[in-house]
Amino acid sequence: MTDQTDHVERPEPSGPTASAPMAPASVTPSPAATTPVAPASAAPAPAGTAPVAPSPVAPQPAGTGPRTWPRSFADRLTEPLPGLARMVRAGWGVALRPRRADVAADTPRLPVAPGPLPDAPDGAVAVSWAGHASWVLRLGGLTVLTDPVWSRRIPATPPRITPVGVAWEALPPIDAVVISHNHYDHLDAPTLRRLPRTTPLLVPAGLAAWCRRRGFTRTVELDWWEECELGGVRFAFVPAHHWSRRTLTDTCRSLWGGWVLTDGAGRRVYFAGDTGYGHWFAEIGRRHPGIDVALLPIGAYAPRPLLRAVHTDPEEAVRACGDVGARIMAPMHWATFLLSAEPPLQPLTRVRVAWQAAGRHRDDLWDLPVGASRVLDTV
Repeated sequence: MTDQTDHVERPEPSGPTASAPMAPASVTPSPAATTPVAPASAAPAPAGTAPVAPSPVAPQPAGTGPRTWPRSFADRLTEPLPGLARMVRAGWGVALRPRRADVAADTPRLPVAPGPLPDAPDGAVAVSWAGHASWVLRLGGLTVLTDPVWSRRIPATPPRITPVGVAWEALPPIDAVVISHNHYDHLDAPTLRRLPRTTPLLVPAGLAAWCRRRGFTRTVELDWWEECELGGVRFAFVPAHHWSRRTLTDTCRSLWGGWVLTDGAGRRVYFAGDTGYGHWFAEIGRRHPGIDVALLPIGAYAPRPLLRAVHTDPEEAVRACGDVGARIMAPMHWATFLLSAEPPLQPLTRVRVAWQAAGRHRDDLWDLPVGASRVLDTV
């Protein structure tokens, strides 16, 4: 399982290898982004959940240099990370990858339908699924990538079982990239190297230095509940039930979370990143009411004793969609990398059943094939 495996950061060249040139956009942190907000003081966890104590973050005005963060964000974990002994007990005799027979049977049936990016005139909101947690979002006149992974494989994981749904050459100039956390299947350095170094990167607290070392000159790092504005679109960084690690020595040294993007007309897209199920979903919905589309993970959930705290299963994802108050759910984080033990096609089957059991309208489940797109109606 990629999220549970130690990885060693690979050396990477930092020289620019820009794709299509783009004019710099203005990134203006909001007042909230100039004074970090401690999440626990604003939204205590419900009874029965692990408390989230505020990290000792020193406020620092925007534009005055790198922000000061705590050495660790481990106090933000919903549940303590399992030690080696617990992982061995939980995984003893349990498959950590799907059976070969299931992979052979399911892979040819996975929905893949690459198509051209749809027209997205001013005022339209369009989402295109490139695979895993990588989306091409267009709203408020901007083109935004989420957790872009265009590589064929990532460390310690078999190669992707479906092709990238959107060809890199087919992308319009990218106005911004949002990153949920630093695991290799969400923060892919070879993909980021394809971007102009002036591309705005919006990242969790503690990740800006990683980006700057690779030559990116316009990086904004945010704490939970902070926001910034780019080209009239608001980017809010929100909590997730997950963790971070990229090397053997940096466990929870940077934060993790999701993003709520709001255009000038108030249309909202919620990108959950990587997350387990828990109390944060209801709080996100309370603070950001009227979410139109929720991009939620439905895969990498088996075996549950190991992954329940950090990955939602399909039924939990449907419940989370209701918690955040979103009308539309677009499933992600499946049909791309074999990170866990469930059969490759099972997440889709289960999410469709769960959606129907919840009494949700079928048209509001955007269970897209890899490479497909949908456009939100503007009525």
